[in-house]
Amino acid sequence: MKDQSCKPCAEGRYSLGTGIRFDEWDELPHGFASLSANLEVDDSISESTENCTSSKWVPRGDYIASNTDECTATLMYAVNLKQSGTVNFEYYYPDSSIIFEFFVQNDQCQPSADDSRWMKTTEKGWEFHSVELNRGNNVLYWRTTAFSVWSKVSKPVLVRNIAITGVAYTSECFPCKPGTYAAKQGSPFCKLCPANYYSNKGETSCHPCDADKYSEKGSSTCKVRPACTDKDYFYTHTACDAQGETQLMYKWAMPKICGEDLEGAVKLPASGVKTRCPPCNPGFFKTDNSTCEPCPYGSYSNGSDCTHCPAGTEPAVGFEYKWWNTLPSNMETTVLSGINFEYKGLTGWEVAGDHIYTAVGASDNDFMILTLVVPGFRPPQSVVADTENKEVARITFVFETICSVNCELYFMVGMNSRTNTPVETWKGTKGKQSYTYTIEENATVSFTWAFQRTTLHETGRKYTNDVAKIYSINVTNVMGGVASYCRPCALEASDLGSSCTSCPAGHYINRDSGTCHLCPSNTILKAHQPYGAQACVPCGPGTKNNKIHSLCYNDCTFSRNTPSRIFNYNFSALAGTVSLAGVPSFTSKGLKYFHHFTLSLCGNQGKKMAVCTDNVTDLRIPDGEAGFSKSVTAYVCQVVIIPSEVMGYKAGVSSQPVSLADRLVGVSTDMTLNGIVSPVELFHPETSGIPDIVFFFRSNDVTQSCSSGRSTTIRLRCNPMKAAPGTLRLPSMCSDGTCDGCNFHFLWESVAACPLCSASDYHTFVSSCVAGIQRTTHMWREPKLCSGGISLPEQRVTICKTIDFWLKVGISAGTCTAILLTVLTCYFWKKNQKLEYKYSKLVMNATLKDCDLPAADSCAIMEGEDVEDDFIFTSKKSLFGKIKSFTSKRTPDGFDSVPLKTSSGGPDMDM
Repeated sequence: MKDQSCKPCAEGRYSLGTGIRFDEWDELPHGFASLSANLEVDDSISESTENCTSSKWVPRGDYIASNTDECTATLMYAVNLKQSGTVNFEYYYPDSSIIFEFFVQNDQCQPSADDSRWMKTTEKGWEFHSVELNRGNNVLYWRTTAFSVWSKVSKPVLVRNIAITGVAYTSECFPCKPGTYAAKQGSPFCKLCPANYYSNKGETSCHPCDADKYSEKGSSTCKVRPACTDKDYFYTHTACDAQGETQLMYKWAMPKICGEDLEGAVKLPASGVKTRCPPCNPGFFKTDNSTCEPCPYGSYSNGSDCTHCPAGTEPAVGFEYKWWNTLPSNMETTVLSGINFEYKGLTGWEVAGDHIYTAVGASDNDFMILTLVVPGFRPPQSVVADTENKEVARITFVFETICSVNCELYFMVGMNSRTNTPVETWKGTKGKQSYTYTIEENATVSFTWAFQRTTLHETGRKYTNDVAKIYSINVTNVMGGVASYCRPCALEASDLGSSCTSCPAGHYINRDSGTCHLCPSNTILKAHQPYGAQACVPCGPGTKNNKIHSLCYNDCTFSRNTPSRIFNYNFSALAGTVSLAGVPSFTSKGLKYFHHFTLSLCGNQGKKMAVCTDNVTDLRIPDGEAGFSKSVTAYVCQVVIIPSEVMGYKAGVSSQPVSLADRLVGVSTDMTLNGIVSPVELFHPETSGIPDIVFFFRSNDVTQSCSSGRSTTIRLRCNPMKAAPGTLRLPSMCSDGTCDGCNFHFLWESVAACPLCSASDYHTFVSSCVAGIQRTTHMWREPKLCSGGISLPEQRVTICKTIDFWLKVGISAGTCTAILLTVLTCYFWKKNQKLEYKYSKLVMNATLKDCDLPAADSCAIMEGEDVEDDFIFTSKKSLFGKIKSFTSKRTPDGFDSVPLKTSSGGPDMDM
C-alpha cells in the first residue's frame, strides 16, 4: 500500500489478487452467517421453529456440510465488489431428496437468473460451479431443504473452496493452511502435501514422516503406524496363462499404513499357488493363449466352443457373467472416499473365481463401487414391440452380504449419462439371493453396485471382513451381446431354412414347425417366451385381451349373474384419470406432506393413464431437458407432495413416484382374487344390497419389504347420491391407503358403479277409468339402485268405458229382460189354459161307450173359450216360429188365416 503497486506474495503464502478464498472450515469464517427456518409459514407454531435452531450448515474441517432434516438451512455471505467478478466453489450433492439451490441477490434484493439456481446432483465426486457477479453489493445464498419422508436419512450437501473475485485489491497475503505449501513466490493457491508428508501453517515445502509413521494426502500431522493384521491384505487372481492356470495373489491394501516389522504384525501370505482357470462365461470361447473371446453373432457357447445356431433358431443375446477370473471389459471398479468424497485410484471389487467381492478400502466408510455399462438393447426378432408392456430387457444378479455392523449395498441405474438413481438398498447381512430389475427404455444404461461397510467417520480398517459378494450377473437382449443358447423362432413360409422373422402380434411360435399361431381369445402372450400354446396366459375374470394380446384390461363393462336376474354394469363415466390426496402428514420437524394418488380404472384399450412425476429434477434443469425427469406411468401410482406454500418455491415439490398397479389381475365381487385380499373391515359395509365390485391390480416392483410386489384393490360401490365420477376414499384406519406398505386399498362410491337399469327396477301402475280415459304409469323402485340402461317407459293413455255407461247398459238390458219375461209368462199361462181344456175334453170322450157317437160340437163360441182353440196346426214350429205365427194369425182384412196341409204333404198353403 506504501507505493501503490502490486507485489508477489512470498513463499508459503498466497493471494487471489482481487479476490478472497475460503478453504478452511474448522469454524465458520468471518462474514458468513448460517440461518435456519421452519418450512411452515405459520407464526403460531413456535415449537416447530425451535426444532430448527440446530439445523444449520456445519463446518467440518475441509468443507462445510448442510443440514439433513426438513428445516431450511441457509449459508449466507455478503460482499461488495469494486468490479464485476465471479464466485466459484466445489460442491458434493449426492442425494436428490434434498433441494439445493444457490442464488445471488443484488442491491435491490433481486435474485439472479432462475435457471442456474437449482443445482444438479453430482455423480463423480466433487463438481465445480461458477456464477458471474455484478459490481456493487452481492449477497450469496446456499440454501438446502431435505424432505425425505421415509425413515431414510438424507446425505448432506458439502461445499468447499469458495472463491470470490472482483473485490478490492488485497493488501495482504494469506499463509498456506496446514497440510499445504507454496514453494514459489506469487502463488494464487497452495498445493496439498503428498501422502506420508506433512506441513505446518505457511510452509514452503512438506516434511516426510518418520519410518514408523504415516499420513494421508494433505495432512498436517503424522500418525503412528499400526501393526499389520489379516485385515490389511486381500487376495486376487492373475489372468490365465497359456497352460490355462491362474495364480492366487495376496496384496496389501492401499494405501498401506501398517508396519510389517512391528511386534505382533502378520506377514503377507505367500502368493503364486496355481489353480485351474475357471471356464469362460457363457457366450465366450477359450483361445489358444487361454483368454476368453466372445462368439460371433449367430452362434452360442456354454463357455467352451462356439456352435452355430441351427436353422429355425436365433441367438438369445445378452451378457451372463458367472465366472470371475478377470473383470469383464465393460465393467470397472473404483473406490469413493467416504470422508472427502473423492475417487481414489483403487480397486473396489476383486475377482475370486466363482464370485466377485469387495476388497479392502482405505477406510471402512469408503464406497466400494462396481459399474457395468451396457450400450443399448435389441429385443429378439421374434418379439413384437409393445407400447404398453415396455420391457426391453432385464438384469438379474445373485448376491450376498456378510456384515457385523450397519453395512449397506446400493444398486443404482443411470440412463443416458443421467445421474445414477438408487433402485434398491440392502442393509445388514443378507443371505444369498436373486434380484431382478426390468429395463423399460432402450438407452445406454449403467448399473452400479456400491457397498459401504459403515457410515461412521474415522473408523480405519476395523470391519474389512464385512463383504458383499456377487455370484452372477445376467443382462438380456444386449446390443452386441453374446448368446449362451439359441431359441426357436418364426420362419418364413416360403423357405423353412431362411432367417427368423417376427410373428404377428398376439401369435406364439410352434417349437416343432416354426409356424405362428394366434393366441385364443381372452389370453395374453408371454413376451419374453412366446413358445407353445402355454405361452398364452388366460386373462382374469372380468377382463379381456387387447388387440395384440399383450395385456388384459377391462373395457368398463361387467356382468354379474344371480338366480333371479343378470346385473350389467357400465363404468364408462369412471374411465378418466382421477386423483386423490391422503390426509396431511407431518415429519418430526413439522414438515407437512401428502401422499397423492393418481388412478386410471378401465377402458382406453388397457393403456396406463396415471402418471406420477419427480419434479425435483425439473426444478434444477432447463425446460428443454425436463424429459429426463423421473416419472412413473401405471394404472395407479403414488407420489409425495410437499405443498408450494410450505416450500416457498414456484411450485409444489413432487417426489419419490411409485407404481402401485402395473397389470390388472381381474374384476370380481369376491374380496379375494389371486392372492390379493380386499379386507371387508377396511370400509364400512355396504347397505344397499348391491355387492361391491373390486378391481384387483398388481405392480412389478419387488422390494425388500414387498417380496411379492405391491398390490392395489379399488372397490366400486353403488351410491345413487354420488354423481359421476363420484368420490374416492382411503381406509380410515390406514390413512395413507395401506396398512402394511405393500397392499393399497381404495373405495370409489359413485352412481356410475350401480348396475344398468332393467325392467326389474320399476313398478307399473294402472289407473281407474276417468271420463273415458285410463292411464298406465311406470315408477322406479325406491331406493333407485341403478343408472343408465333402459329408460323409464312413458305414460300410456287408453280409451275406456266408465261405470255410469255400463250401469245404463245394465239397467236397459235388465228392463228389456223383465218385459220379455213378463210376456213369456203371460203366453205360457194362456197356453197352459188351452192344454187343460183339451185335456178335459179328451178325458170326457174317453169315458163314452165305443158305440156312442160323440156329441156334436157347438158352432157357437162358448164363453171364455178362445177363438183359436180349434185351429189345426199341421206342422211343428219352433218357439220363435210360434211367436211369429201368434203375431200374424189375422190377415189385414180381418179374416183368420188357417194353415192347412195338403194331401200330398206339399208346402203349406194359406187358405
